[in-house]
Amino acid sequence: MEFAERLTALAAKVRQQKGQIETEEATKNAFVMPFISTILGYDVFNPLEVVPEFIAEVGVKKGEKIDYAIMHGGTVQILMECKKSKEPLRIEHASQLFRYFAVTNARIAILTNGEVYEFFTDLDAPNRMDAKPFLVLDLNDVDETLIPELMKLSKDEFDLDSIISAAGELKYIGAIKRAIAAEFREPADDWIKFLTSKVYDGPFTQRVRDQFTGLVTKATKQFLNEQVNDRLKTALGAPNFPMANDAEIAATVTSEASVEEDPVETGIETTLEEMEGFHIVRAIVCGDVKPARIVQRDAKSYCAVLLDDNNRKPIARLHFNRMQKYLGLFDENKAETRVPISSLDEIYEHTEALRSSVRAYLEPSAN
Repeated sequence: MEFAERLTALAAKVRQQKGQIETEEATKNAFVMPFISTILGYDVFNPLEVVPEFIAEVGVKKGEKIDYAIMHGGTVQILMECKKSKEPLRIEHASQLFRYFAVTNARIAILTNGEVYEFFTDLDAPNRMDAKPFLVLDLNDVDETLIPELMKLSKDEFDLDSIISAAGELKYIGAIKRAIAAEFREPADDWIKFLTSKVYDGPFTQRVRDQFTGLVTKATKQFLNEQVNDRLKTALGAPNFPMANDAEIAATVTSEASVEEDPVETGIETTLEEMEGFHIVRAIVCGDVKPARIVQRDAKSYCAVLLDDNNRKPIARLHFNRMQKYLGLFDENKAETRVPISSLDEIYEHTEALRSSVRAYLEPSAN
């Protein structure tokens, strides 16, 4: 099994079992030890590779233990401190990691609750663990761009120099991406004020703030959609991609807005992956029907792609709420078949099935 597949399998296990994990020990046994063994590749039962409850002399803190020390080349290379699942990680949890980092050869420290893994090193000062992680792995939402870096910490491909040299860039790129994502989900006042100042010359009163909060939110979502469309046009080839006119675009926006549900009230939130998947499906079938007629409607368990905003005319369903993604395809009887996909690009492999669904609805006898 490939590295990414093992990570996917562990992420699925975490999602399935985290509701039953109540203690730190249960977290270690169910999630952390499998991470060390199946992802990083170290034998958790071999004290030459993994030392549980590792002890080092740390000033006046005699006999203080850290949860795991991972050995490589006969020396301690990675320190790991665990907290119970469902408990949000805080830098205060890393106090023992800070102390141990200074008195061992370890250059990597990991703080985890079994779901989120925060990786630290000493970028700011030699032999002193940084206060902020250079890499954050969330098994509830795995960032696939981090997988090559994570592999460098595995037993078979251990490359400390490479991971340390990349840590500075990883630290700030990761932090910037998380900050951007937060602004797109819920724009902060400073962000709203900054963008408003670029387009509005009047004073930034409370009324203006209220007005532009909604406008900034809509503009950021539309910007993302446009970026996705640009990628699709490039992938499909612009000459073969029929562009909608202004009226059709307006109709699409209106149609999508009419079915958009408030995630605060319903618990439904359309993810960027779902929006990108929707645009891929729409790009595929636009040779048979105008793009304005293809609409997405989100639900808690899947995102539906419909013809004419009619749930009796399903084209596809995007089951992206789990680590293993599925593309739902429909036959002539509207029976759904779920096809596992590992990336959004694999949707293109089902072009004919998607187009067949649309063509069936365009036939005179279709309901």
